Amino acid sequence: MKIQVWSYLDEYIQHKEEIIKAVEEVFESGQLILGEKVKHFENSYASYCGTKYGIGVDNGTNALVLALRSLGIGPGDEVLTVANTAIPTVSAIVTVGATPVFVDIEPNSYLMNVDLLEKYITPKTKCILPVHLYGQCVDMDTLIEIANKNHLYIVEDCAQAHGSEYKNRKAGSMSDVSATSFYPTKVLGAYGDGGLILTNSTELDHELRRLRFYGAEKTYYAMEHGYNSRLDEVQAAILLTKLPQLEDYINRRRAIADLYNELLEETDLILPKELKYNRHSYYLYVVRHHKRDIIISKLKEKDIFLNISYPWPIHLMTGYSYLGYKEGDLIETEAAAKEIFSLPMYPTLTDAEVGYVCEQIKVVLNNI
Repeated sequence: MKIQVWSYLDEYIQHKEEIIKAVEEVFESGQLILGEKVKHFENSYASYCGTKYGIGVDNGTNALVLALRSLGIGPGDEVLTVANTAIPTVSAIVTVGATPVFVDIEPNSYLMNVDLLEKYITPKTKCILPVHLYGQCVDMDTLIEIANKNHLYIVEDCAQAHGSEYKNRKAGSMSDVSATSFYPTKVLGAYGDGGLILTNSTELDHELRRLRFYGAEKTYYAMEHGYNSRLDEVQAAILLTKLPQLEDYINRRRAIADLYNELLEETDLILPKELKYNRHSYYLYVVRHHKRDIIISKLKEKDIFLNISYPWPIHLMTGYSYLGYKEGDLIETEAAAKEIFSLPMYPTLTDAEVGYVCEQIKVVLNNI
């Protein structure tokens, strides 16, 4: 039995007719860029998340770039974030000319340790960029209190948190502006790249729509420097077919997580913990073990493929060495990076496949 850490193929087979029909509707509409499908999806996803506006863009990285740009964040500004995240979180900050400042994580949730935030705030700090990692949210009430006290913007990175909730509020609805990705692996994934920005501000909505379209409001006339960063009409159409199923996706992921929890409870793996104020959407099911690399290698021999998110903390990467961080600066981040790994997680994963993965994990654990 070969089991990938993620696959969309069974989902595609199940919904092929609906997906093909949606794509054909775009091709037959005569409108391939910023048409009705994009508008419909923007409004639908914003409504689902509980915000006034959604602005579709070409990918999650540019969603963050434009979100930061819309707030006027640039050279000379510092943005507080984490090093335990995907590279785009940090590359977006650098792209707008700002400086990322890394806050360590909580060892149990791998989320930003908001209790440490205030020690990193300087006169240059302009924004806090929390990452709702693996499918659950940062402690936003504490973070918002700190941001308000220090007159800082908040930009939520929701790329891994579609449908995740913090005290019954959806990820992406608790900040000045938020950004998400619809990369195919996500809880709500396109069949290519895609991203979206959420806000409740009419002013920021107008600004973001200009920024994604060369800084223009009318064709051929730029009111400011902008970008070519538009959600594709075809991807919007595909996402519209999947959005009504998002809660089903999340419920299935949570059921798979419950099964993993039950079957692996007696092992010495450190299992993920759902914080009491969160609804975890389980974009990833992340476990921890000091012999991680051996476990991954042994399971690969059995055609079970796992993943590490993320094996290298960003503050220790060569590409960001100019920031001046060294090993030992972020103790919890660095310790987690050496031990965390993800088990297979996607809605079409069967209970039998989960059972087989757990069975083989136990065999490996008993022999290392």
